Amino acid sequence: MREVSREVFKEEVLAWARRIGVTDRIEEICLRYMKRKWASCSSRGRLTFDIALLSQPASFRAEVIVHELIHLKLGNGSHGRLFRALVKAYLQNSTGMKSQEPEGLAGNRYDGELKSSGKGVG
Repeated sequence: MREVSREVFKEEVLAWARRIGVTDRIEEICLRYMKRKWASCSSRGRLTFDIALLSQPASFRAEVIVHELIHLKLGNGSHGRLFRALVKAYLQNSTGMKSQEPEGLAGNRYDGELKSSGKGVG
């Protein structure tokens, strides 16, 4: 699998933000090494993604990106029914994608949430 550049990844984030309607809520998009999560977002609009996402399949990157952007849309940290329904709807309706585990990380899915041995999403 070919790694995407930081610029391409940031364009993916912005494209999803436009679809979801949260472009105005994004203050900063950061990429850095993260030990325990694939991504996180702050209430002030700072999105932080693990640099390892650059080498993951596009469908998995999309799932992580949409997950964080839905947090911005809803304005809370909940992973409740509405949150899960929105993530699923955006991924299925916009791209027809089904979730894909990242390379080298088995057992990454549980009840619609991204999880792994040591990494999840914020």
